[in-house]
Amino acid sequence: MKFPIKAVAASLGVAVLSSAASADSINVTLSGGNPSGLWSLLGAGIDRAVKADDPNGVVTYQATGGGFANIGLLGRERTDLGLAHDAEIKLALAGDDPFDAPIENLQAVGYMYNWAPMHFFIKRSLAEEYGIDSIDDLATSGAAIRVANNNAGNIVANITTFMLEEAGYDEATIEANGGVLVRGGSAQQADLITDGRTDMVINGIFVGHSSFRKVDEGNDVVLLSVPEDIIAATNERFGTGTYTIPANSYKNQTEDVVTLALGAMLITSDVLPEETGYMLAKSIATNIDEIRGVHNAMQALTPELLTSQTTLPFHPGAERAYRELGLLE
Repeated sequence: MKFPIKAVAASLGVAVLSSAASADSINVTLSGGNPSGLWSLLGAGIDRAVKADDPNGVVTYQATGGGFANIGLLGRERTDLGLAHDAEIKLALAGDDPFDAPIENLQAVGYMYNWAPMHFFIKRSLAEEYGIDSIDDLATSGAAIRVANNNAGNIVANITTFMLEEAGYDEATIEANGGVLVRGGSAQQADLITDGRTDMVINGIFVGHSSFRKVDEGNDVVLLSVPEDIIAATNERFGTGTYTIPANSYKNQTEDVVTLALGAMLITSDVLPEETGYMLAKSIATNIDEIRGVHNAMQALTPELLTSQTTLPFHPGAERAYRELGLLE
């Protein structure tokens, strides 16, 4: 069901455009996600990067419902900055569900990561019994599989549903084969399969994330491959990118598995003052170790990755900073 952007913004009540509070120092609100998740750590890292250049600079983290909500807030000019997945941004630009209309005022500050690949784990006993090596074997196998997707309203759930449907394995087919579709976040999925309440878990998450280490170490599971045509169709639909999970990332994975990955971007709107965007982007790029240090998963972040996004136009101030630093031509 679509939600009106105005209602989402109003319900969260985030202070807007606090950057106007100071002409000399950055003072902005960053809308993120779960208060204990990676995005909250990114918020802390961005704040430290700003303070490395100006101790009076402030990036205040605001916990929200995630990328869709943050885009809605920016669309209504109710926050200064937001974190959002590239796939969420692409849906917003097109005005696709859950958005009522295209969001046209978004601008990029930079990529934070692009290495959260889709994993399709299934119990090895089922895979071997029914000859399931790839997600396009699921529908034709006839196996009764209890499949765990992410929670509704989460972009990973949207992508999972799309990929399974491309493989001919929609919810009706799952049920026709005697299976069932259940939902849960990453930690819930790990518990579901460990407790024997599901046979397959699917998520877009960092390689070696704690939840999938639990899935891998506590269960006899295999990682399914993804056909090239499904990867291509999903990348086209959601703006995701092809990604290879290296061999031996998990205990029963002896070969590389090619899949696709989500990324997350730091975005703003076209009302953020140019000088604020300039100072922010310059601090992030020159003090990027402050962000890399928030979590092991962020070690691959570089200034080059920060400026590699092509989903949105860069904020003019950010673009100026990156050009001065030689990161954009």
